[in-house]
Amino acid sequence: MTGPVKTYVVGGAVRDALLGFPVKDRDYVVVGATPDQMRAQGFLPVGKDFPVFLHPDTHEEYALARTERKTAPGYTGFSFHASPDVTLEQDLLRRDLTINAIAQDIDGSLIDPYGGRADLDARVFRHVSAAFAEDPVRILRVARFAARFTEFSVAEETLSLMRQMVASGEVDALVPERVWQELSRGLMEAKPSRMFMVLRDAGALARILPEIVALDGVPQPAQHHPEIDTLVHVMMVIDTAARQSASLAVRFAALVHDLGKGTTSTEQWPQHIAHEARSVTLVEALCERLKIPGEVRDLAVMTAREHGNVGRALEMRADTLVKMLERCDAFRKPARFMDLLLASECDARGRTGFEERPFPQRAFLQTVLAAAQSIAAGEIAAAVSAAHPDKPADAIAQAIRAARVAAVAAVMPHKKADPHH
Repeated sequence: MTGPVKTYVVGGAVRDALLGFPVKDRDYVVVGATPDQMRAQGFLPVGKDFPVFLHPDTHEEYALARTERKTAPGYTGFSFHASPDVTLEQDLLRRDLTINAIAQDIDGSLIDPYGGRADLDARVFRHVSAAFAEDPVRILRVARFAARFTEFSVAEETLSLMRQMVASGEVDALVPERVWQELSRGLMEAKPSRMFMVLRDAGALARILPEIVALDGVPQPAQHHPEIDTLVHVMMVIDTAARQSASLAVRFAALVHDLGKGTTSTEQWPQHIAHEARSVTLVEALCERLKIPGEVRDLAVMTAREHGNVGRALEMRADTLVKMLERCDAFRKPARFMDLLLASECDARGRTGFEERPFPQRAFLQTVLAAAQSIAAGEIAAAVSAAHPDKPADAIAQAIRAARVAAVAAVMPHKKADPHH
């Protein structure tokens, strides 16, 4: 390409480099070019709504400098204008935060028309312009950035603008898939609780996840929960899961495991009798509303139902433990059962003063599952089928369960291991 065409690195790559973080992906903006010029240089067009191209060798994204105009509610309601006369400053002006509106020339010099470097130094998220208010996804993005950049705070004027966006109904135009995309990314950051606190402070959490807001201020028994507040507890649990480098499914299960406590009548506070069953109903409805993937949903439902049982596992009888394994489908899906144990451990440690307390239930239930898995189910089935040819199915199931109970009882260190109870 010739003439006044110039290419700049923009956005997250510049931001992360200035913060000293490793740069994984680079995005480029091209000023002064036309789509025909890009194609003539071998770039492959991929953008549907505006001209974005893949470099023929590196496959990195190159977007033509563009401006945009709001045309309808929601994050898709925009029209874009890309032409050689759009300046770099105009392109940067449409970006969300000042720290994402810094460009770097090919010689390494920075173009920072909106004070991004100063806000990086001050550790502040600040919107570039009033156009921020036109895209409700930006509320989710700021909250997600808060979970990643844990030393940053949201500028008061930006938080005020986010509140105005919520009040105007912009957040209600978000589609479930996009909400989940941003929430799932934020859950995988270093301190996911910060995402939910920013969303709460902006008023957006009540629109997106009212089940979580319902936990705010709900008390729990102080002897078990020194932090008292259920929302505080849940935020501690998801941060514990993050410190454990847990999977997305475990982190989401940690987030929603206690939803039922938000529906306990105030007369029952701080007790929350039968909250597990109410949690299951709420988790199922939430997952359907946000179109959450099945494997994430299934672990969340199981954790809501079983985390109390996992905590009581050391006091259970062998037959009760085997029933729990069967209920959790642990023999067919042992990895998911292990995720349940990890989520339950995060729940136990997500309490003030309990952060480093041992959770022997996890290792114990791993041993219990291994013992139950060790029986020769095929051999038992063959023997019972030969002995009871008329009604083998029920007899086989009973014999396998009895063998599992006996195997579990053999590894239990306490007196309640009697397999005949």
